[in-house]
Amino acid sequence: MIWLIGNKGMLGRDVEGLLREKGWEYLGTDKEVDITDYGVIDGFVAKNVGNRNVKWVINCSAYTAVDRAEDEHEMAFKINAEGVENIAKIVKDLGAVLIHISTDYVYDGKKEDVYLETDRPNPIGVYGKSKLEGEERIKKFLDKYFIIRTAWLYGRNGNNFVYTMLNLFKEKDVVKVVSDQWGSPTYTKDLARAIIKFVEVSPNSYGIYHFTNEGKTNWFEFAKKIYEYAQMYDLIKREVRIVPITTEQYPTKAERPHNSYLSKEKIKQTLGLEIPKWEDSLKNFMEELV
Repeated sequence: MIWLIGNKGMLGRDVEGLLREKGWEYLGTDKEVDITDYGVIDGFVAKNVGNRNVKWVINCSAYTAVDRAEDEHEMAFKINAEGVENIAKIVKDLGAVLIHISTDYVYDGKKEDVYLETDRPNPIGVYGKSKLEGEERIKKFLDKYFIIRTAWLYGRNGNNFVYTMLNLFKEKDVVKVVSDQWGSPTYTKDLARAIIKFVEVSPNSYGIYHFTNEGKTNWFEFAKKIYEYAQMYDLIKREVRIVPITTEQYPTKAERPHNSYLSKEKIKQTLGLEIPKWEDSLKNFMEELV
């Protein structure tokens, strides 16, 4: 059996959809089981797991408000570090394997080349620091885990950059977008498929993996492609001018990595995975919206 934590989030909903599609036995929980309270998690397991053999725990829950985290340091660490430690302890007791979602924000973005899983993390904001601390606590308690670092996540069931752009295109004639931060967008359905693939393949090469869609871009080029597809599918029927700006011209409370481009070679080799190009996945997402 699989226990999916965070089943009502943007990624969790897509993972749950695949679990249902495959007809696998699973438990899905969200905020009703408070991961920051070990007693609550332990009580849930005692009441709901019983004799059922939980082989996998998939954690899609997280505190993800990057800018707000700068003011909510305690809350970010409570969920992303303490909560993850509680999950790791339970996973150890269950004798299960943990799949945990982490972030490109564990890197400072100063590397010019692609980031490998072996590159030393150096987060520059509270959110990234809290996620890295969560990773470290997993390593402290578990031997059998897969930590998947991802980036620029968007999907049907949550707030994300694609929805933000579509709303701005409906409201504004000119939209300014940062053009000097580089990385790869990630469609939640593609990441969900990779998560399920870990369960299917069940490799014994535990550790940290990267997953995003294929290809490198920046937020400005991403926005232009969103606009192109939005017009193609009649989601936007007005002319909008998209203007590139620098990070300095768009100050945010939390500093963003200049480079978030992650290597996917390890996950492709381990799982025999074919990863779609970001443009193709964005097009598929837009078709779904229609």
